[in-house]
Amino acid sequence: QTAMEEALLRILTPRRSIDILRDVQAAKERGKPYVVVFVGVNGVGKSTNLAKVAYWLLQHNLSVMMAACDTFRSGAVEQLRTHARRLQIPIFEKGYEKDPAVVAKEAIQEATRNKSDVVLVDTAGRMQDNEPLMRALSKLINLNKPDLVLFVGEALVGNDAVDQLNKFNQKLADLSTVPTARLIDGILLTKFDTIDDKVGAALSMVYISGSPVMFVGCGQSYTDLKKLNVKSIVKTLLK
Repeated sequence: QTAMEEALLRILTPRRSIDILRDVQAAKERGKPYVVVFVGVNGVGKSTNLAKVAYWLLQHNLSVMMAACDTFRSGAVEQLRTHARRLQIPIFEKGYEKDPAVVAKEAIQEATRNKSDVVLVDTAGRMQDNEPLMRALSKLINLNKPDLVLFVGEALVGNDAVDQLNKFNQKLADLSTVPTARLIDGILLTKFDTIDDKVGAALSMVYISGSPVMFVGCGQSYTDLKKLNVKSIVKTLLK
Protein backbone atom coordinates (compact mmCIF):
# COMPACT_ATOMS: atom_id res chain seq x y z
CA GLN A 1 0.00 0.00 0.00
CA THR A 2 2.76 2.44 0.98
CA ALA A 3 4.81 1.65 -2.12
CA MET A 4 1.71 2.15 -4.30
CA GLU A 5 0.96 5.43 -2.57
CA GLU A 6 4.51 6.67 -3.12
CA ALA A 7 4.47 5.66 -6.79
CA LEU A 8 1.16 7.46 -7.40
CA LEU A 9 2.37 10.57 -5.58
CA ARG A 10 5.50 10.53 -7.72
CA ILE A 11 3.50 10.26 -10.96
CA LEU A 12 1.01 12.97 -10.03
CA THR A 13 3.74 15.35 -8.91
CA PRO A 14 4.70 16.61 -12.36
CA ARG A 15 8.19 16.90 -13.77
CA ARG A 16 7.78 20.63 -13.97
CA SER A 17 5.64 22.76 -11.73
CA ILE A 18 4.20 26.05 -12.87
CA ASP A 19 3.55 28.88 -10.47
CA ILE A 20 1.22 31.16 -12.42
CA LEU A 21 1.21 34.01 -9.91
CA ARG A 22 5.00 34.12 -9.75
CA ASP A 23 5.26 33.97 -13.55
CA VAL A 24 2.70 36.77 -13.96
CA GLN A 25 4.82 38.98 -11.70
CA ALA A 26 7.94 38.13 -13.71
CA ALA A 27 6.18 39.06 -16.97
CA LYS A 28 4.95 42.27 -15.35
CA GLU A 29 8.51 43.25 -14.49
CA ARG A 30 9.43 42.77 -18.15
CA GLY A 31 6.52 45.07 -19.07
CA LYS A 32 4.61 42.31 -20.84
CA PRO A 33 1.24 40.71 -20.19
CA TYR A 34 1.24 37.02 -19.23
CA VAL A 35 -0.57 35.14 -22.00
CA VAL A 36 -2.57 31.95 -21.46
CA VAL A 37 -4.10 30.03 -24.39
CA PHE A 38 -6.94 27.61 -23.63
CA VAL A 39 -7.18 24.62 -26.01
CA GLY A 40 -9.24 21.45 -26.19
CA VAL A 41 -11.93 19.55 -28.05
CA ASN A 42 -15.53 20.74 -28.42
CA GLY A 43 -17.82 21.10 -25.44
CA VAL A 44 -15.39 20.50 -22.59
CA GLY A 45 -16.00 23.89 -21.00
CA LYS A 46 -13.10 26.03 -22.24
CA SER A 47 -14.90 29.38 -22.12
CA THR A 48 -16.56 28.67 -18.77
CA ASN A 49 -13.30 27.62 -17.16
CA LEU A 50 -11.44 30.50 -18.76
CA ALA A 51 -13.90 32.74 -16.89
CA LYS A 52 -13.20 30.82 -13.65
CA VAL A 53 -9.46 31.32 -14.12
CA ALA A 54 -10.15 35.03 -14.76
CA TYR A 55 -12.09 35.18 -11.49
CA TRP A 56 -9.23 33.40 -9.65
CA LEU A 57 -6.71 35.91 -11.04
CA LEU A 58 -8.96 38.82 -10.04
CA GLN A 59 -9.02 37.44 -6.48
CA HIS A 60 -5.23 37.80 -6.55
CA ASN A 61 -5.55 41.49 -7.53
CA LEU A 62 -4.38 41.05 -11.11
CA SER A 63 -5.86 42.84 -14.10
CA VAL A 64 -7.19 40.47 -16.74
CA MET A 65 -8.26 40.82 -20.36
CA MET A 66 -10.09 38.18 -22.37
CA ALA A 67 -9.39 37.60 -26.06
CA ALA A 68 -12.21 36.08 -28.10
CA CYS A 69 -10.22 33.96 -30.55
CA ASP A 70 -12.91 31.38 -31.17
CA THR A 71 -13.92 32.99 -34.44
CA PHE A 72 -15.42 29.71 -35.64
CA ARG A 73 -18.38 28.64 -33.46
CA SER A 74 -21.51 30.78 -33.57
CA GLY A 75 -22.22 32.30 -30.18
CA ALA A 76 -18.68 31.87 -28.87
CA VAL A 77 -17.88 35.58 -28.83
CA GLU A 78 -21.21 36.41 -27.18
CA GLN A 79 -20.61 33.74 -24.53
CA LEU A 80 -17.24 35.24 -23.64
CA ARG A 81 -18.69 38.74 -23.74
CA THR A 82 -21.27 37.71 -21.13
CA HIS A 83 -18.53 36.39 -18.84
CA ALA A 84 -16.48 39.57 -19.35
CA ARG A 85 -19.50 41.70 -18.45
CA ARG A 86 -20.25 39.70 -15.32
CA LEU A 87 -16.63 39.80 -14.18
CA GLN A 88 -16.33 43.45 -15.26
CA ILE A 89 -13.16 42.91 -17.25
CA PRO A 90 -12.27 44.05 -20.78
CA ILE A 91 -12.63 41.73 -23.76
CA PHE A 92 -10.87 42.01 -27.10
CA GLU A 93 -12.98 40.77 -29.99
CA LYS A 94 -13.06 41.02 -33.75
CA GLY A 95 -16.18 38.96 -34.47
CA TYR A 96 -16.15 35.83 -36.61
CA GLU A 97 -14.43 34.48 -39.71
CA LYS A 98 -11.13 36.16 -38.78
CA ASP A 99 -7.75 34.50 -38.39
CA PRO A 100 -7.59 33.67 -34.67
CA ALA A 101 -3.80 33.97 -34.63
CA VAL A 102 -4.05 37.60 -35.76
CA VAL A 103 -6.88 38.38 -33.31
CA ALA A 104 -4.72 37.00 -30.48
CA LYS A 105 -1.74 39.09 -31.62
CA GLU A 106 -3.83 42.28 -31.67
CA ALA A 107 -5.29 41.41 -28.27
CA ILE A 108 -1.82 41.03 -26.77
CA GLN A 109 -0.75 44.38 -28.27
CA GLU A 110 -3.87 46.02 -26.80
CA ALA A 111 -3.19 44.44 -23.40
CA THR A 112 0.41 45.70 -23.51
CA ARG A 113 -0.84 49.22 -24.22
CA ASN A 114 -3.41 49.06 -21.41
CA LYS A 115 -0.93 47.41 -19.03
CA SER A 116 -3.14 44.38 -18.39
CA ASP A 117 -1.36 41.75 -16.29
CA VAL A 118 -2.87 38.69 -17.97
CA VAL A 119 -4.47 37.88 -21.34
CA LEU A 120 -6.71 34.80 -21.45
CA VAL A 121 -7.12 33.57 -25.01
CA ASP A 122 -10.21 31.52 -25.84
CA THR A 123 -9.88 29.24 -28.89
CA ALA A 124 -12.36 27.19 -30.89
CA GLY A 125 -13.02 23.65 -29.77
CA ARG A 126 -11.46 21.24 -32.25
CA MET A 127 -11.22 17.50 -32.56
CA GLN A 128 -7.65 16.29 -32.33
CA ASP A 129 -7.77 14.88 -35.88
CA ASN A 130 -9.17 17.99 -37.57
CA GLU A 131 -6.14 18.97 -39.66
CA PRO A 132 -7.14 22.54 -40.73
CA LEU A 133 -8.17 23.56 -37.21
CA MET A 134 -5.09 22.00 -35.64
CA ARG A 135 -2.97 23.87 -38.18
CA ALA A 136 -4.70 27.14 -37.18
CA LEU A 137 -4.00 26.40 -33.51
CA SER A 138 -0.37 25.67 -34.23
CA LYS A 139 -0.13 29.00 -36.06
CA LEU A 140 -1.73 30.86 -33.14
CA ILE A 141 0.76 29.33 -30.70
CA ASN A 142 3.81 29.84 -32.92
CA LEU A 143 2.92 33.43 -33.78
CA ASN A 144 2.07 34.59 -30.27
CA LYS A 145 4.42 32.46 -28.14
CA PRO A 146 2.08 32.35 -25.13
CA ASP A 147 3.49 31.87 -21.63
CA LEU A 148 1.12 29.01 -20.92
CA VAL A 149 -0.82 26.60 -23.15
CA LEU A 150 -3.57 25.05 -21.04
CA PHE A 151 -5.29 21.91 -22.26
CA VAL A 152 -8.88 21.76 -21.04
CA GLY A 153 -10.09 18.17 -20.73
CA GLU A 154 -13.11 16.50 -19.17
CA ALA A 155 -12.53 14.32 -16.16
CA LEU A 156 -15.60 12.34 -17.26
CA VAL A 157 -14.22 10.81 -20.42
CA GLY A 158 -11.30 8.97 -18.86
CA ASN A 159 -8.86 7.59 -21.36
CA ASP A 160 -10.43 9.52 -24.21
CA ALA A 161 -9.01 12.69 -22.62
CA VAL A 162 -5.60 11.00 -22.53
CA ASP A 163 -5.90 10.27 -26.26
CA GLN A 164 -6.95 13.88 -26.99
CA LEU A 165 -4.02 15.28 -25.05
CA ASN A 166 -1.60 12.92 -26.75
CA LYS A 167 -2.86 13.74 -30.24
CA PHE A 168 -2.91 17.48 -29.54
CA ASN A 169 0.74 17.33 -28.54
CA GLN A 170 1.57 15.16 -31.53
CA LYS A 171 -0.15 17.52 -33.97
CA LEU A 172 1.41 20.61 -32.41
CA ALA A 173 4.81 18.94 -32.78
CA ASP A 174 4.17 17.87 -36.39
CA LEU A 175 2.77 21.22 -37.53
CA SER A 176 5.25 23.45 -35.73
CA THR A 177 7.27 25.78 -37.94
CA VAL A 178 10.02 26.13 -35.34
CA PRO A 179 12.56 23.41 -34.44
CA THR A 180 11.48 23.13 -30.79
CA ALA A 181 7.70 22.90 -30.94
CA ARG A 182 5.59 24.46 -28.21
CA LEU A 183 3.41 21.76 -26.69
CA ILE A 184 0.84 21.73 -23.92
CA ASP A 185 2.20 23.12 -20.66
CA GLY A 186 -0.57 22.35 -18.21
CA ILE A 187 -3.95 20.70 -17.80
CA LEU A 188 -7.28 21.98 -16.52
CA LEU A 189 -9.66 19.12 -15.75
CA THR A 190 -13.33 20.07 -15.89
CA LYS A 191 -16.48 18.43 -14.51
CA PHE A 192 -14.38 17.01 -11.70
CA ASP A 193 -17.37 17.07 -9.36
CA THR A 194 -19.12 14.36 -11.40
CA ILE A 195 -16.62 11.55 -11.20
CA ASP A 196 -16.46 10.38 -7.54
CA ASP A 197 -13.53 8.00 -7.53
CA LYS A 198 -12.78 7.80 -11.25
CA VAL A 199 -9.68 9.93 -11.09
CA GLY A 200 -7.56 7.65 -13.27
CA ALA A 201 -7.66 10.07 -16.21
CA ALA A 202 -5.80 12.67 -14.19
CA LEU A 203 -3.11 10.13 -13.42
CA SER A 204 -2.70 9.00 -17.03
CA MET A 205 -2.68 12.53 -18.44
CA VAL A 206 0.07 13.70 -16.12
CA TYR A 207 2.05 10.50 -16.62
CA ILE A 208 1.89 10.60 -20.42
CA SER A 209 2.44 14.31 -20.99
CA GLY A 210 4.56 15.28 -18.00
CA SER A 211 2.30 18.33 -17.72
CA PRO A 212 0.80 19.22 -14.35
CA VAL A 213 -2.94 19.37 -13.64
CA MET A 214 -3.05 23.03 -12.68
CA PHE A 215 -6.74 23.42 -11.89
CA VAL A 216 -9.83 21.28 -11.60
CA GLY A 217 -13.29 22.63 -12.37
CA CYS A 218 -15.83 21.31 -9.89
CA GLY A 219 -19.11 23.14 -10.45
CA GLN A 220 -20.80 25.84 -12.47
CA SER A 221 -20.02 29.07 -10.64
CA TYR A 222 -16.92 31.22 -10.94
CA THR A 223 -15.66 30.06 -7.55
CA ASP A 224 -15.77 26.38 -8.57
CA LEU A 225 -12.13 26.08 -9.50
CA LYS A 226 -9.65 24.31 -7.29
CA LYS A 227 -5.99 23.45 -7.25
CA LEU A 228 -5.44 19.72 -7.59
CA ASN A 229 -4.75 18.13 -4.23
CA VAL A 230 -2.45 15.25 -5.13
CA LYS A 231 -2.67 13.57 -1.73
CA SER A 232 -6.46 13.47 -1.73
CA ILE A 233 -6.49 12.01 -5.25
CA VAL A 234 -4.14 9.23 -4.21
CA LYS A 235 -6.41 8.50 -1.25
CA THR A 236 -9.42 8.34 -3.61
CA LEU A 237 -7.60 6.00 -5.96
CA LEU A 238 -6.63 3.63 -3.16
CA LYS A 239 -10.03 3.59 -1.43
